[in-house]
Amino acid sequence: MSEFPSTHNEFSRGDDAAVGGIAADRLRSIIERVERLEEERKGLAGDIKDIFTEAKSAGFDVKVIRQIIRMRKQEPGELEEQETLLDVYRRALGM
Repeated sequence: MSEFPSTHNEFSRGDDAAVGGIAADRLRSIIERVERLEEERKGLAGDIKDIFTEAKSAGFDVKVIRQIIRMRKQEPGELEEQETLLDVYRRALGM
């Protein structure tokens, strides 16, 4: 037996409990939660942008700040390996 409804009536009825084998209330809840979080993310992105604008106006190099933030997210061993390779590559290029 198919998990999908065989007639249009099964889709159009007002039963929120399970439509076509899908718990409509649960699905709606999940989608609405994601939508709310996406809106919060937009707000946070705006706040972060404002902080970088503030840093720039205070004379800081935003590109370097972003790099430091990326570095702080890395594991210490991974960061050390990356810095070692960067140093090796610089020396190979005579920098």
